[in-house]
Order: sequence, then C-alpha cells, then structure tokens
Amino acid sequence: MNNGFQAAAQALLQRAAQGIQQHPRRIGAALGAVLLCGGGGAFAVASYGPDASDLPVREVLHSVTPLAFKGDLADVERAPMRLYRSETTRSSDSAETLLRRLGISDAAAVAFLRNDPQARQGLFGRSGRLVSAEASEDNRLLRLTVRWGGDDAQQIQKLVIEKSAEADKGFSTSIAAVPTTVSSRLASATISSSLFASTDEAGIPDTVASQVAEIFSNDIDFRRSLRKGDRFSVVYETVEADGEMVRAGRVLSAEFVNDGKAYGALWYEPKGQKGSYFSLDGKSSTRAYLSAPLEFSRVSSGFSNRFHPILQQWRMHLGTDFAAPSGTPVRTIGDGVVDFAGVQNGYGNVVMVKHRGNDLTVYAHLSKINVTRGQKVSQGQNIGLVGQTGWATGPHLHFEFRVGGVQQDPLLMARQSEAVQLGAADKPAFDKLASATRMQLEAGLQASVASAR
Repeated sequence: MNNGFQAAAQALLQRAAQGIQQHPRRIGAALGAVLLCGGGGAFAVASYGPDASDLPVREVLHSVTPLAFKGDLADVERAPMRLYRSETTRSSDSAETLLRRLGISDAAAVAFLRNDPQARQGLFGRSGRLVSAEASEDNRLLRLTVRWGGDDAQQIQKLVIEKSAEADKGFSTSIAAVPTTVSSRLASATISSSLFASTDEAGIPDTVASQVAEIFSNDIDFRRSLRKGDRFSVVYETVEADGEMVRAGRVLSAEFVNDGKAYGALWYEPKGQKGSYFSLDGKSSTRAYLSAPLEFSRVSSGFSNRFHPILQQWRMHLGTDFAAPSGTPVRTIGDGVVDFAGVQNGYGNVVMVKHRGNDLTVYAHLSKINVTRGQKVSQGQNIGLVGQTGWATGPHLHFEFRVGGVQQDPLLMARQSEAVQLGAADKPAFDKLASATRMQLEAGLQASVASAR
C-alpha cells in the first residue's frame, strides 16, 4: 500500500511540474491570486513537527574555574599603549613630513633622522619604500622599520631605528638582509568613480591597477569607457618578508566586467617563448600596436575638435594629448625604425617612427629625445620624455597615428591590429590552467558584488 501511495504521489508531482513548465504565467497568476485574496480564503502551511512550547526544558549548570592571575589589576590598567602605523616614502620627504604622516610628534626623533647617515640614506630621496612605525601613547617614536630591495632580489634590506630603553642613549640604527618569499593574492573591486579610487578603497596597490589597465587597454578605454558598477578581480604576485608584503609583483590573471561584457586575461609562458597575456580562450593580448604611448594616465583631450590654446581658434585635434608630468617616459607603441628625431615647428622636440606598411606614429612636445634617426626600436621601448616644447601650454605628450599620411584615431588602430594565436602544442596545458583560473576569478567577482551591496 505504501508503495502504491508513493507511486501515485510521484506521478502527481510529475504532472504538476509539466503543467508549470507548459503554463508558467497562468500558474503564477493563479498562485498570486490565492496569496493576495485575504477575504476569500486562507493560505496556510501545516507543520508536522512538535510545537516548541511543548518541548521539555532542562537547565544545565557547569562550574568554571578562572585562570590564576598573579599580579595587580591596577598594573594592567597602567600598561603602556603602543600605536602602530605604516606608510610609503616619497621622494620629497623630510624627517618632519614623514613622521607627521606616521602620526609621530617627536623632536628628538626628527633630529636623529636628519643627522644619522644610515637613516638619511634609507629614507630620504627614495619613493615607494615601506615604512612601519611603533609609537608610544604620547606619539613618541619607539621603533621605525624601513624595507627595500630590487625587483629580482632574493632578499631585501631592512633598516631598524630604535629608541633605547635608557633615556640618555637616544636612538640606534641597524641594517640587516632579510630573505623574501613570493606568494599570490586574490583581490576584487567595484568601480564607483575611477579605477584608482576603487583600487584604493579595496587596498589594491597602484602598480597592480596600472597593470590591469595595460592588460585590457586594447579592449577597454579606461579613460572614457568605465561605468559605475563595473567590477574586476585580479590575482597578483606579492614579495613578502618578515610576514609582510614588501611590494606587489606581476598580475597573474584578471577578469574585468565593463558595461556588462567580461574580459579575461592570463599570464602564460608558451614552450620556448617569452611569457605574455592571453585571453581565457587562448588569444594573445599582445597586439602589433599598444593603445597608448604612456602607461595609464589622464587624457587632456581626445580625438575630436578642440579650441587650440595657442592659435585661439577651433581646429580638428588630429591625435591624442596625454597629460603627464615633465620627464614621464614615452614609449613607442610598436616595432619600427625612427624616421625623424629632432625639432619641427609647433611639435617642438618630436620623434616619428615608421612601422610596417604605411603606418607612422608621432610623439611631440618632448623634453628629451632618447633615439636617433634610422635606429630600430621595439614595442614599448623608451624613445623620450614628456615635456612642453613647441606649441604647448603645459607638459603633455601629443601623439598621432598616420596611415598613408592620413591621421587616424590611435585607439581604433590599436584595436584593429592583429593578435597572435596560442600554438596548438600549448593549448591542452593552457586550457587546464584557464579552467582553474576562471573559477578563481569568478569567486573574486562574486565577492566584489557581495561587498558592493
């Protein structure tokens, strides 16, 4: 009998499921009417479990012996407080400005940092070095630690400046080599205003944000096409020492969702070749041309009409102006030969690079030229520095892309240049790695969505 009842119930459920699939709107409307019709009937769910109020209640008591404390509670209350804070050095730092950013007010520490040779060499005139400070509750310096090292170093240098326990002995310094370890981190962010504002909020280093912009630069215009709510996840290398991150390394994989469309990238080293980034379906992200001659920076004017600041009239602005400080490195966007390097009219100091076919790129208003006419250059090679020579009202790079003498939109030309395909021999290993990467990045994106709510 039980078997017959179960078979009948199962058949009934199958017919109900088929009905819902065939008439989903009718079923939904009917259920909504039942739920909303308070006067015509009642909709209830029967509970077959016991009522909680009918369950027996039993009180359980256990004695707990507190840990023995040998001392006076007043001593605990009088224990000194320690304050900790981290910063990174700036090239313009002085002893006063660095300690002020660390929240330290200590004239003796300022004087020591000014006069100690090791402290001056390790701290001042250097940018990007990690500094951590330990201070007393009255903001006096107790210990200052500075770490630095080369990108490929197996160890870093650690400078420690410490307050002596004896008041009359002041501070002391010591330098030691500390071994490093390489690890990786998964991070995610949602765009609220700009890329860097979002990475700052998520605690993602600027070097990682710049790499993400470079990796997807041929697919996403980070200067004009970001949307609020865009999101990304990224896995990047970290170099660590003493249990702390010293610096961020290479981006290993990333996924960026821009205006509802997802783009993925994975660092991969094909057999016998240099490593590069590939989309998760195996297409190389490396194209014949880069999308910009500078690493990701603010664009002062796009490829459009503008009021010329020197000639005081409306002119078609055939090219792109990249606002950047004087001295910023300029790179060639593709392999080629230097066709011109020198001074030319309103361009000031200008470099022109001849690429394949009839393609020519122009880099103008340079403060310094680092190549000569006839020199072969490769994609990404430094050819000069940003300046404001010629007809320029401020430091920036004027960049043009010409095809057969006709000026084109540089970003459009970069997007149209071909991408290299991954070889068939590398495809199985790449696909296996890409599958695991998708899962990892998707977890990061879901975390970003959840945190944004």
